[in-house]
Amino acid sequence: MRALRATLLGLLAVLLAWGLFVALAAPPPYMLPSPLRVGAVLWARSGFLLAQGWLTLVETLLGLALGALAGASAGLGTVLWPRLGRVAWPLLLVLQAMPVFALAPLLVLWFGFGLVSKVVMAALVIFFPVASAFADGLRRTEPDLVDAAALTAATHWQTLRLVRIPLAMPALVTGLRVAAPLAPLGAVIGEWVGASGGLGFVMIQANARMQTDLMFAALILIAAMTLLLRALVDEFAPRLAPWASEDAAPPLSTLLFRRKPASCDPSAPPQRSPSR
Repeated sequence: MRALRATLLGLLAVLLAWGLFVALAAPPPYMLPSPLRVGAVLWARSGFLLAQGWLTLVETLLGLALGALAGASAGLGTVLWPRLGRVAWPLLLVLQAMPVFALAPLLVLWFGFGLVSKVVMAALVIFFPVASAFADGLRRTEPDLVDAAALTAATHWQTLRLVRIPLAMPALVTGLRVAAPLAPLGAVIGEWVGASGGLGFVMIQANARMQTDLMFAALILIAAMTLLLRALVDEFAPRLAPWASEDAAPPLSTLLFRRKPASCDPSAPPQRSPSR
């Protein structure tokens, strides 16, 4: 609730600064419309904008699910098979370093102007943060816990399923929190390159007609979509890693291997070693 209040106050401050600047500088509406003008467009064309926004939201959610699943699988695979990871990881880095705009025309050429190319674009944007975070979490498992599992005669798969993966879930959640706000970016870029609908398509058409107020209305919906995705990830994060929440107990390794500190109370009697 505190984070939501801070977000709303920040948005209100941006709107006030925006309206004040337009009132003082008086730029042409085709360059920078006022917040009231954008709000009027949102109200007047709400049905059209919501329909296009729904299409972009579906592309984004499917891309988020596909990218998160592929990223988690890749992160797990690079840890399970280190030789494969040494070969595949540099290729993934090269793929991540490529500009998204360079891949978008190829995806439209391969998958067409429909839904699939936008979903694949959103999945590519999400893939690497999730894969990198999950692989890093798996590699950072404390050796003491792995050794303790080995003392119980646990197999490699049992150690992975019961120790390493649960302890790496907070890292996976962090990767999802970073990637979720980027998901609409991939879908919108795909719509810019080639589409027949969606908020990115609306922005391209509005830019060609100098309808800047409509462009700002589409941007506001994309920003709201981004905040919604982050809120959804924050809502489901405690279910993925309930032990990593702010109110959770200390990590298991802290409870297992910490040493009890000596008493600092000066009134406590000194401890004597047992007589033999």
